[in-house]
Order: sequence, then structure tokens, then C-alpha cells
Amino acid sequence: MIRRSLALFLLFFLSAAAVADEGMWLFNAAPKKKIRAKYGFEPTDQWLDHVRLSSVRFNNGGSGSFVSADGLTFTNHHVGAECVQSLATQDHDYMKAGFYARTRAEEAKCPDLELNVLMGIEDVTDKVNSAAQSGMSVAEAGQAQRAAMSAIEKECADSTHLRCDVITLYSGGRYHLYQYKKYTDVRLVFAPEFMVAFFGGDPDNFEFPRYDLDITFFRIYENDKPANLTHFFKWTTAGVRAGDLVFVPGNPGSTGRDNTLAQMEFARDVNFPFLLKSYQQRLQALKAFAAGSEENARIAREDIFGIENSFKAVTGFQGGLMNAALMAKKADAEKKLRAAVDADPAKKQQFGAAWDEVARAMAVQKEIYLPLTLLERRAGFRGDLTFKARHLLRATAEKQKPNGERLREYRDSGLASLEQQLFSTAPIHKSLETVVLTESLTELQENLGADNPVVKQVLGGRTPAEVAKDAIANTKLDDVAVRKQLYQGGVAAVDASQDPMIALMRVVDAEARKVRKQYDDQVDAVVRRNGGLLAKARFAAGGLEMPPDATFTLRLSYGDVRGFVEDGQGIVPKGTRVPYFTTMGGAYKHAAEKGNTDPYQLPESWMKNKGKVNLSTPLNFTSTPDIIGGNSGSPVINKAAEVVGIIFDGNIQSLPWNFMYSDAIGRSVAVDARGISEALRNIYGATELADELAGPQPMPKAKPAAKAKPAAAMDKDAGKD
Repeated sequence: MIRRSLALFLLFFLSAAAVADEGMWLFNAAPKKKIRAKYGFEPTDQWLDHVRLSSVRFNNGGSGSFVSADGLTFTNHHVGAECVQSLATQDHDYMKAGFYARTRAEEAKCPDLELNVLMGIEDVTDKVNSAAQSGMSVAEAGQAQRAAMSAIEKECADSTHLRCDVITLYSGGRYHLYQYKKYTDVRLVFAPEFMVAFFGGDPDNFEFPRYDLDITFFRIYENDKPANLTHFFKWTTAGVRAGDLVFVPGNPGSTGRDNTLAQMEFARDVNFPFLLKSYQQRLQALKAFAAGSEENARIAREDIFGIENSFKAVTGFQGGLMNAALMAKKADAEKKLRAAVDADPAKKQQFGAAWDEVARAMAVQKEIYLPLTLLERRAGFRGDLTFKARHLLRATAEKQKPNGERLREYRDSGLASLEQQLFSTAPIHKSLETVVLTESLTELQENLGADNPVVKQVLGGRTPAEVAKDAIANTKLDDVAVRKQLYQGGVAAVDASQDPMIALMRVVDAEARKVRKQYDDQVDAVVRRNGGLLAKARFAAGGLEMPPDATFTLRLSYGDVRGFVEDGQGIVPKGTRVPYFTTMGGAYKHAAEKGNTDPYQLPESWMKNKGKVNLSTPLNFTSTPDIIGGNSGSPVINKAAEVVGIIFDGNIQSLPWNFMYSDAIGRSVAVDARGISEALRNIYGATELADELAGPQPMPKAKPAAKAKPAAAMDKDAGKD
């Protein structure tokens, strides 16, 4: 009877959790029957394979897709902005003016962009778990599992020459080996102006209606030639209508839906408040810097956008955790599951202590949060130069150790990707780096205290501004050749270096490693072990009935095209029925209503070509697929696996999806393929690009043979055809 009650509860829990079209589904566990039952369409294995191989992960944090046989690749402007910014100069501001390569020769290579295509998935749960032998402490088991993961990845990479990553799923309930083909020769083809890619700016971010052309096109090359692809999404301008089934293959970054109440309370009470305060301080410093000159504004633009976006997103996440109803639902579900487990002696013995163990791990994380965040995770030492200094210092040291004993980011299978970032030729602006480091060191001092031994050693009696100015002015790490020389020279070269950035990271390394070990042993290992147990309790001994939390790996979401009724959180009045789409004409109207001034200013290209534009063309639309940060750039496709749009945002009501999905008002927001084609042809004159997207067109049918006409009649009809 007790076992039956637990089974019934699990069934209830799963059915309650799987409301509407919830789920960022694994490609090896797609909900085929669920989709067929609701929409009358069942994806085949062949369809899923095609979608998987046509989808792309941008390793800087976004998603994308292939859209032509010649390697044309498609993502958001805000995903591609890092490349656009790095290619820009003071004389050629491609963020401001846009970029279009009319010929292959004009396509510009990105300094450090890596694209990944998922070639295969293998369940390696038993291999990872077998490393944690009986009698090991939690910390020892955690280290053994990390070593096993590194060994599996190395063996895979050596045998396949692919990028191989072991991914932790269900908090440790499953481990899957993801095998990726890497593309590192990525070239910019087209980017619109920033002002239309982010039209409406921060005020309209995470809102709807929207009027954005948030797109960028790249091309991948192999052996200095455009890649020849078998799998890519065809483009369609047939459009979407309300109720249409759509799919979103992409790489959602991180969610916390399987978190315990203790983990959610930690995020609400510790992590998110720190982040929000930090974002505000960083924005203040960057905006003050940007106000100094037009060049300052140019080089700080991407950083300001990124922090504003993060601030608004985390505000939405925090809003979800501050929502009493959401937290009550989570608390009630946890209470019921614990009661069901406690009612079965065998399950109580296996799972009963897991919640308390996770809670104790959260207590440890709270205690070490500030030094972990500021020292190990570099919140007190932000910037490109400190990134490179930290990795030069650590990579040379870690490479001397056996692969399984290294910190995970220095495992053999991941070194090539790290080296690409380390030796990137992207410009480093010392003026901006000085501002970023000054603000970071100020946070370090404020949060750890002026009397903290590490703070005292770092500052040495000087102010954060003085330390940052001196270190940035005198470092040579902005020179790629210097970085390569240090890396190739190994530990001896780095230890002998007197570069002030290396010296700065050397000062904090011992304490940073110490707090990292505390986290690995007392938080990560504990959560992995007990989170895995809770996954088994929650999902019937580890089955894949519901997808795991997002892990920045390829997932499939689905839903329908749908508008919503505003609940008062958005930019339109409460009770307003918001249609599912906006139009090109709506963009012009919105700009005029706002005085056509920043951030509602349309670029000159749009204004001078308005007469050529079909103003009724859909520009943005909303739908219900389950997304989160990392899905930016994901293609929106129809049943025929044709591109109908591209995800670039969600409305403000979608942000609590981080913890609980609901399609009542939350919506994914996409740029419509029809608006993209219209803009390419009639605003930017990018006919070659638009034609490549359209693909080879069928030959027109031959006309019936006409009866012979007299010569005079033929002359009369000349030119009619």
C-alpha cells in the first residue's frame, strides 16, 4: 500500500509538473508520443537527427543554426556582438553602422569564436558512478567521479578527434557524454546596426510588443573554404499563424527547477542580491566611462548591454523566488515527496537524508560565498587581462599533473578551446580594462573588508584605482606573443614573470584554490550525490520521464504560436490583449511615437528605404516553447524543419521559468523569418544573402507552345514576355 501511494504521488507529481508544453528535452529522449497526442505530429528519428545536426552551439553562450549548404550560420546580434565588436575599429564601428560582406573575400574572421555541432550522445552513468567506490567519503567520491569524467573525455577525444564533454544531468542522476564537431574558422557575413538589433533598448528588453532585428549571419570554413554541409535548415517565408506548432532546438544555459527549497532560498537570499548590487555598481562605472568620449562609448557598448541584460534577467529570476505562490508550490511538492519517501522504510533509508544533506551544503556555500565569488570566480578581478593572467598561471601548473587530478577546466579534452581564448587576437582596450578592474577591486575591498589579509596583500596600502591603473599600464599580456611565450615556457616562465597582472593573480591563487576545494568537496560533491538520489526519488529511479535542468547542451522545446493577455508586469496596461506578432510598419510607428530618439531611433538605412518596405510584414512573434538564457539565437522551426524565426528574448513573465514553467502569460519572443527576408532585400540590399537563404529555386514550368504567328504579329508582341 505504501509503495502504491509513492507511485501514485510520483505519477501525480510528474503530471502536475508537465503542464502545457513544459520541457527542454534531451534529443535522446524526445517526447514523441506527447507531441503527437497534442499536435498530431510525431517527430521521427530521422527528423530529430536532421534537426540536431543542423543546430549549432555558440561557445560564448548562445545558440544558432546552419541555413545553407555553404556553411551559412545564423544567430542573434547579441550573441554575435563579441565578434562584431572585436572586428570594429575607431574608424569602422560595425556595431553602430552594421556589416555586410557582399563577397566571400570580404567575410571577416572572428578572433576566438568556436561553434559546436552535437554529433552523438552516450550514457556513461555507470562508468562515472563506478569510480565512487564503497567506503569513500563524499569528497573522495566527488574527486573520483571528476577524474573518471576527465578520463572518459580524453579517451573519446583521442579516438574521435571531436570535442568530448561529460555532462551532469538530474543533479548527478545521469551522466551523458556529448561529442561535438568544432568549427573555429568562423567569419562574419552580415550584422545590422546595433540600434535596430536592440531597438527599444533596456526599457523594452524582456517585453512585448517588440520590434527588433536581432540577427547576425556567419559562415563556417574548413581548410580555408566554406564548409559543405549536408544538414541545414531550409528557409521559408510561408510564415506562422496563431496555433501553429513550432519547435526550438537550442542550448538553454541553466535552470533550477529540480533544486531543493534550500537551494532556492540560497539563490534568493545570497546569490541574486549580491549579483544585483554588483550589476548596479558595474553599470554606474561603465556608463561614467562611456560618457567620457565617443570612443569610450564604442568600446564599452557591448559590456553595458550585457550587464543591463543580466540585471533585468536576474531581477526577473529574483521576482520568481520572491513570489509567495511559486515558493509555496515548491515547498508543498517537496513536503509531499518527503512524506511519501518517509512512509516507505526502504526508500527512507535510501533517500530520506538527501534534503538535509543538500541544506547543509547550502549552509557551507553561504559561508564561503564571498571569497569563492570574489577570489576564485574573479568577481574581484574582472576583465580580459585578469582572465588571461589567471589561466596562464594555472594552466601551466595544472598541465604538470595527471589529467584526472587537474581542475576540470584544464583537462586535456578542453585545452584546445581554452587556448583559442587565451591566444585570441581580439583587441584589448586598456582604458576599459582599468575601469573594470578598479570597480572589481572596489567590490573586493567592500565585501571582504579592508582588513582582510588577501585584500591587504592585493592593495598594499593603495586604493583600488591606483592598483588597477598601475597593473594595467605596465602589463604586457595584451600582446599575444607575450602570452604564447609564457604559456610555452611553462611553470618556470610564469613563475619568473614579473608582469603585474601575473603577480596580482599569484597573490590570490593559494586562497582562491583553498576556497575552490571547499566548494568542490563540501558543496558540489554533496549536491551531486544527494541531488542524484533526489532525482531517483522524483523520477522513478532515474528514468527520463521529464527533462533535466538546462546544462548549456542541445535540447528540444516545442509549443504553439500564441499571444497573451497582459497581467500588469509588462509595458502595456493590465488586461490588454497582446497579439502574437508585430510588423515592420509597427517599428516605424513605435519609433515615431517615441520621437525617433535613442533607444527608439531607427537607423538611417531603415528611414531612407521605408518606401520600399512592405509595412505589413511580420517582424517579431510570440510562442510558448520552453526557453531560458542560452536559447538566444535558437532557430524556430516548423514541422517541415524549416526556419520560421529565431529566438531572441522572452517576455518578463517568462523569467520565472528558471524555476517553474507556465504558459499562462510567459512567452518566447522571436524575429520572424519574413521580416528578416524583407529587411535583407528592401532595406540592406543584401540580395546575395537573401538568395542564398531562399536556396535554389525551381525552374519555371515551360509554357505551352504557341501557334505560329506572322512575322508582323511577332514583331508587335515583342517584349511582352
